[in-house]
Amino acid sequence: MILGENARMAGAGVTLDALFRRAGVRHPDALALADPPNRAAIDGAAPRRLTFAEADRAITALAARLSRQNLHTDALVAIQLGNTVDCVIALLGVLRAGMVAMPVPALWRHREMIDALGRTGAKAIITATRIGSCAHAELAMQVAAELFPIRAICGFGEALPDGVVPLDDIFAPGQNDFVPVAARASDPAAHLAAITFDSTRDGFVPVARSHRELIAGGVGVYLECGMAPEAPLLSTIPPASFGGLALTLVPWLLGGGALHLHHAFDAATFAEQSAGIDGGTVVVPGGALGPLTEAGLLANACNVVALWRAPERLASSEAWTPAAALTDVCSFGEIGVTAARRGDDGTPMPVPHGAIRARHNDTTLIETLRTKGATLALRGPMVPVHAFPSGAERGGGPYLTADAAGFVDTGFTCQRDDLFGTLTITGSPAGFASVGGYRFRQNEVDASVAEADPAATIVALPDALLGERLAGSTPDRASTESELEARGTNPLIAVAFRRRNEADAA
Repeated sequence: MILGENARMAGAGVTLDALFRRAGVRHPDALALADPPNRAAIDGAAPRRLTFAEADRAITALAARLSRQNLHTDALVAIQLGNTVDCVIALLGVLRAGMVAMPVPALWRHREMIDALGRTGAKAIITATRIGSCAHAELAMQVAAELFPIRAICGFGEALPDGVVPLDDIFAPGQNDFVPVAARASDPAAHLAAITFDSTRDGFVPVARSHRELIAGGVGVYLECGMAPEAPLLSTIPPASFGGLALTLVPWLLGGGALHLHHAFDAATFAEQSAGIDGGTVVVPGGALGPLTEAGLLANACNVVALWRAPERLASSEAWTPAAALTDVCSFGEIGVTAARRGDDGTPMPVPHGAIRARHNDTTLIETLRTKGATLALRGPMVPVHAFPSGAERGGGPYLTADAAGFVDTGFTCQRDDLFGTLTITGSPAGFASVGGYRFRQNEVDASVAEADPAATIVALPDALLGERLAGSTPDRASTESELEARGTNPLIAVAFRRRNEADAA
């Protein structure tokens, strides 16, 4: 690999924390992390800007705080935060403490948290007083009251509920905590680092990955887009999924530049941020490419990376004409990603059938296969091959499994072009509604709505930006929305019962 020493290290048995430490040693006083300028509107806190040295002290302080909560090595720590500096510090702090990070989406509410955390035996939750209008620290306390294994709730922000361990002081100057590195009997890069959650017909599936597997996903994106070492990176994709980790966290660690974070979407804030990353890389949802380009908000980027969570939409996307290089990344749930830079004609590249190798060298990043059922299967360094918890695949639960050749079926349908040796993705797994970065089982959505209001109906409709959106109908919209919220249902389902203009404003 020729795009920086950290990229060459990625295959040398290093961990995510080792990549961060290396960047910090080389440029301790350089800007490492920057919050959205509008952070006060997100969670009430002032925006943070940390150098690598300041971030390193905060990571160590958070790791020490977790260790003092009587959490053992390899304890699972759920992280529910906005796309802010706090989230990145929490992820790396959990890893430095020798524990396993379990990032969960900010829009998850009571039902989803209980289901997902109950499946894994999480021991702690890191959250914030609020994210938007939701009191997340209160939510975490309610979840902990129902899940006995949870031993600690830690939170950022003011006015935290009693019993929540405050974390804001980890950013105070003069932190000199020391955290001993957990001893590993084997290669630390092969050790479990993070768990994300995929949605299947049978419910949430915890998908576990080692440091090496996470880095393998990010290396492909980093090399394909040609990100310059130490160049800035602006990302709208939170690190709460494998796609988010592979497009945001890992490329930042490999490049060693500043990571600028953008939460949800605010046009004025994004314009301010994008104007300040001249020559850098911007990571955005694929569906937002057209509107952002028309508004001139990608003009200062050297590279643009587009995440397609519904990769069947990629083939019909418009040709790319701006000067910046565009790399399309297709995300196949939590199983794997493929990255391909567009050529001179600006049209998207099909997915190769077989081995996909890294740009500039012959390293195999991932392999594709069209199954007998006309679906896409993946295998390779980034694809998870073990169920979580260990042995769960023998218990009859809804766990991802690999076939005898190591391929994992993604459920995405595809067509094969034998002449060119490529695949075209034609559809997402059946029975799901995909709204932005969230995937819902349609039968579960229907059941939740029926419980709240037997007279209500809800459908998934095409949406140019989100892929799909949920739209509900009932004689009393406000009452149904309130009942869904009271039941701890995901707000994307509840807001479907607002009238369209009101929902868009929310």
